[in-house]
Amino acid sequence: MDNIILIGMPSCGKSTQGRLLSKELGYAFLDTDDVIVRRNGCPLRDILDNEGLNGFKLREEEAICSVDVDRTVIATGGSAVYSPKAMAHLKAGGKVVYLCLAYKELERRLGDLHERGVAIAPGSTLLDLYNERTPLYEKYADITVTVSDTNSVRQTLKEILAQL
Repeated sequence: MDNIILIGMPSCGKSTQGRLLSKELGYAFLDTDDVIVRRNGCPLRDILDNEGLNGFKLREEEAICSVDVDRTVIATGGSAVYSPKAMAHLKAGGKVVYLCLAYKELERRLGDLHERGVAIAPGSTLLDLYNERTPLYEKYADITVTVSDTNSVRQTLKEILAQL
């Protein structure tokens, strides 16, 4: 198996599961949001504030396409699926796992969208974003794992491993 790529909405557990999965498999771990921050020298929300949504998406695509790793669990930002080029790059190197979180649980988990650096169009609601992204996550997923507040982090990890 090459890389394992985790996609899904913010707060669905990509970074948490990614770290656990990498330890379990003896893989490296990489968070593409960290790559964006390192490449640009500023927090995600600063890029969004200064360059807008389209500027951010471009920076994200460039960062993801620069990733050249093997035997790595890659946690992507929730907006990675907006870029067919970035997703093709990731899929060429591994399996894509969609961590699917129900809207009500997402709403409960997420705090201030701006503070988190969530890529959302001005005037859009969290529900708009959820409805816009869900079909994209489903499109790119090789495997879908439902994440729930009723399942422990370990139970979710076991489900990911079972499906891989």
